[in-house]
Order: sequence, then C-alpha cells, then structure tokens
Amino acid sequence: MAVADALVALVPEVRITALGTARGLETRLVPERGYDLQLITPVPLPRKPSGDLARLPLRVRTAVRETRAIFDRVGADVVIGFGGYVALPAYLAARGGALGRHRVPVVVHEANASAGWANRVGARTARRVLSAVPAPGLPNVEVVGVPVREAITSLDRAALRAQARAHFGFADDARVLLVFGGSQGAQSLNRAVAGAAEELAAAGISVLHAHGPKNELDLRERAPGDPPYVAVPYLSRMDLAYAAADLAICRSGAMTVAEVTAVGLPAVYVPLPIGNGEQRLNALPVVGAGGGMLVSDADLTSAFVAETVRVLLGDPQRLSDMTTAATLAGHPDAARRVAEVALEVASQVRGASR
Repeated sequence: MAVADALVALVPEVRITALGTARGLETRLVPERGYDLQLITPVPLPRKPSGDLARLPLRVRTAVRETRAIFDRVGADVVIGFGGYVALPAYLAARGGALGRHRVPVVVHEANASAGWANRVGARTARRVLSAVPAPGLPNVEVVGVPVREAITSLDRAALRAQARAHFGFADDARVLLVFGGSQGAQSLNRAVAGAAEELAAAGISVLHAHGPKNELDLRERAPGDPPYVAVPYLSRMDLAYAAADLAICRSGAMTVAEVTAVGLPAVYVPLPIGNGEQRLNALPVVGAGGGMLVSDADLTSAFVAETVRVLLGDPQRLSDMTTAATLAGHPDAARRVAEVALEVASQVRGASR
C-alpha cells in the first residue's frame, strides 16, 4: 500500500490493481485505501506431504489463469511482486504464454534477508530485483529498503512527543519503554516484560505494552507512586507509540525493522525463534550500525529486561547515539524508490513496443 500511495503521488492518473485472496486482510485494507482489489486462488506451499501438496499443480494453473485474465482486463503495464501466496501466480502469468498473450514486465521486491520461494522464482525473469538488505539470495539486487507508509517516514518523534505522551497518560519527562510483538502480540515478550514490571517501576520507567488481542498480562497491582504501565491489546496509533517511546522491545520482522529505523527509535530486537532465521538477519544491519541490540528469544528473561532497559534508559547519550545510528540504517524513501523503478520499467517497455 505504501508503494501504491507513492505511485499515485508520482503519477496521479496511474491505475493500480492489487491482487489478493479471499482469506487475507487485503479484502478490507485495500478497498479502504481506495484501490481496486482482484481476488485469485491462493497458492500456499505445503511444508509436508499432504492432499494440499497433491492439489498444488491444479491450484497454480487455476491461479495463473485467473491472473492472466486480470492482466488482460486491466491492461497491465508492470507487475510489482513482494512474495507471498499471490506473487507466484502473478510472476508466472506475467510471462505471457499461449493465445498470443504479451509478457508483462516484473519488478520483484524482497523484504526479508533470506528470500522466499516465490520471489526466487520471480527473480529469474524479472526486469529489476529490489531488496531490503544486500544478498537476500537473489541475483542482481538493488538495495532500496522496505516500503513504509508516509505517516511513519514523515514522523517527527520529537515534535509529537508531548502529544503522544499525553495521549497514553505518561508524564512529559517520563522514560518510556515500548513493547510490541506484532498485531497478535508475542507471548515470550509478554512474559519477560511483565515479569520485570516491578523492577522497571522501581527504576522509574514507564511502559507502553501492546500484548495482542488474544493474550493477557500477569501484572502485579500497581503501587502508589509507580510510573504507569499501560497495557493494551493493540495499538491503532503506532505513530503516537513511536513518538512516546525512548526505547522499544520488539520482534525483527522486515516491516517492524523498517518502521523502527524509519522513526529512529532504538530497539532491543528479539527474532522469532522459528523459520529459517530471517528475522535475525533482518536486524543485523541495524545492530551492526549501533542502532539496536539483538537478543535471542530464549535469553529474553525478566532479569535481562530489567537490567538492560534500566541501563539504556539511564544513559541519554547512548540513546541519542543509537537514535542517530538507527535513522541512518533506515530507508525512508523506499516506497518512492520502488514506485520510480516500476514506472521506469513500464516506460521502457512501452517505448520499446512503439
């Protein structure tokens, strides 16, 4: 959606069609932003032998046929793919095929430090391959960062701080820790930080903790004079959360790292302990630049949280240095850059066909 917005900003008359599946959040989010959404058959790759794996070739053929029909109907000039269930059919459909269908040029963007299988397929025939970090396992990549919405990239944390802290009930001069584990929360982060609540309060540290809509926190009763511990299921105003905070404890998914660095927020990154380790790789460039710390999920104990947060929030100069490093490690213009590349590719193809 950030790239779509950037395209409209560059070329107001551009026509954008998003591909999605009936079971995705895009069925709500895309129409809300005013963009056309077309649904196709999802093509998840089963990780184990099963009936779904046996049905995979038929699913792929069906999804490719549906996608080609959409390309023909909208007159697609370029496909921008970000991986996932709908990307593979789009990449295959863009190759053209029978019935004289023309090829549609493809731009691939890989957000993670280790490319997924759909983008590995798409990159083989793509005109341009963009990525968040160097060497994601794809050929000829151009590093542009992760596209982030303009509301985040334009955020001035210092200018918004007083309003943000008032919004959550923190004192203007509070030291604030932000904790979030994605839209569903993260139980290991919840346990570790909630278990450190007493020590954090004793150190005068306020906490803003998004624990996830299906989770609950086991918090002791707040003592008189304790700084606030604000626990919420979900943060609908991440801009205010980022502005209110001095430090974050969070996962290190590609979008999380992109947003946190875009706003220059120092962070303790706790990679999700499953998958192929891509979350750790996502955080390494920021950590290497000095904009954050990396701790494994197993090592994130309440004692670690209490000591690490106390030390960091007690050292304003170190926090300032981390803020600068995090900002420099980010790519706030990523959405615009992806949009520019897509327009360049579409223009080149149109010019060559004349």
